Order: sequence, then C-alpha cells, then structure tokens
Amino acid sequence: MTQLNVTSAAGSSAAGPVKSAARALDLLDEIAAHGPGTQLQLSNRMSIPKSSLHALLRTMVDRGWLETDPTGSVYRLGIHSLVVSSAYVDGDPILARAAPVMDEVAAATEETVHLGRLDGAHVIYTAKRESAHPLRMHSAVGRRLPAYATSLGRAILAEQPAEVRRDLVPDSIQAMTPHTTTAKDDVLAIIDRAQLMGYAVESEESCMGVRCFGVALPFSRDCLDALSVAVPISRLGNGREDFIIETLLSIKARLAPIRDNSLVR
Repeated sequence: MTQLNVTSAAGSSAAGPVKSAARALDLLDEIAAHGPGTQLQLSNRMSIPKSSLHALLRTMVDRGWLETDPTGSVYRLGIHSLVVSSAYVDGDPILARAAPVMDEVAAATEETVHLGRLDGAHVIYTAKRESAHPLRMHSAVGRRLPAYATSLGRAILAEQPAEVRRDLVPDSIQAMTPHTTTAKDDVLAIIDRAQLMGYAVESEESCMGVRCFGVALPFSRDCLDALSVAVPISRLGNGREDFIIETLLSIKARLAPIRDNSLVR
C-alpha cells in the first residue's frame, strides 16, 4: 500500500540518494515545473555549478530525455520524457478505471472534468475531459498544483487523518490568486467541512472566474485520487451548482461499495 509522502526529501532513506541520479531527476523536475533554459539559467535556477551541469545535459540529450532548440543553447524536455509518461498513463489501473466515470460526468455536466492524484502536498492532474462549451479552462494533464488550493486536493485531504492534513498544509501559504485562502487554520477548517459534506469546493482560489467541485474516488484504500468539475462562475445559475454536486456525490456513492482489491495500493 502506498504511504503518504509527508517527509522531506532529505530524510528519504538511510542510505541516501545517488547524487548523479538525483541531480538528473531534479533537472527533469526543474524544466517540467519552470520551463526550458540555457545551461547558465539552469545552473542558476538549480544552484549547480555550470561545469558540473555540462556533462549531465549532454548525456540527457544523447538519451532523449532532453533536447535543444535550433541554436543548441536552450534545453527543454525531450521525446523520451513523453514516451515514459505515456507508458505510465497506459499502465495505470486507476486511470483505466476512472475513464468511463469521467466520460459520464462530462456528458452529464458538459463542463471540464479533471482527475487528480495526491503527490506529497500537491495534486497532479492525471486526466481531463474538455467542456462542451466555447469557454474552456486552460489546464493540462501533468500540471501540479498545491493540494490545499484545489477542490481535487481538498477532497483527497478530507479523506486523510487529521494529522496528515495538518502536515500537508504548509504553515506559510502563497496566494495563487487574490481569492486564495492563505491562513493554515482556515484551510484546515475548509477541509474539515469537505469531510462532513462529502465533497470539496474551491472558488477562484487557483483560477480566476472558475469554481471547482471535487470528490475523492474510493479506488484505493488511501483515497489518493479525486474527480472534479470546473465551471466558469457565470454558468452556475439556475440550479447548476446543485446539479453538479449531486452528480459527483452520486458517482462517489456508487463506487464506494465496489472497491477492487487488485487496485489497492
């Protein structure tokens, strides 16, 4: 069973990480999170000597993990990164199980539907269904957001023990929008309410003009995955909000009694 990652990387194992392997993975994470860069820019961003980075960049380009622009000076993720991520998506049993559920919710609501997974104190978007309406959300599979500021993350955290919630909500919260809740106790109170209601709400805290509703999916014992519907606030009149919440709660209730032990992590 997967353990929740609430410890720092520095305390990851008694033996400690292999420095060269850790540096290569850190480089992939840096470019994925903050975009391409020159050798000097990446050196400054990662606090790694430029001379130490040179051989690593060359090796990762040779293996297809990174590639350069036509000038050969700017490094970005390479095609092998896509190959490996696609293999992950194809082989993940939760994503396969959730696909028809996402299709059902997307058809019922005609709004943007996201699937997300808790990763430390963040949520990673693992799948998406686009809205049927012209105004859509600019979100992408693979995007990583703080769990405390999203309905996906709050729905998952609401399923965790209180001490885990407290560990995964930082003491100092950086606002993503002017509406982001930044006081830790207030965020924990919101998550407590999500536990009582069975669903989580986030209104313009991660994306202006958008309200999101999320429920945890009981596909695993840890409940690390969640489903959300994201809607422009301008489309939430005439009982639409209640309908979306009822749709999500109905899906959650229907799935709860039929956990498959083969999917328990």
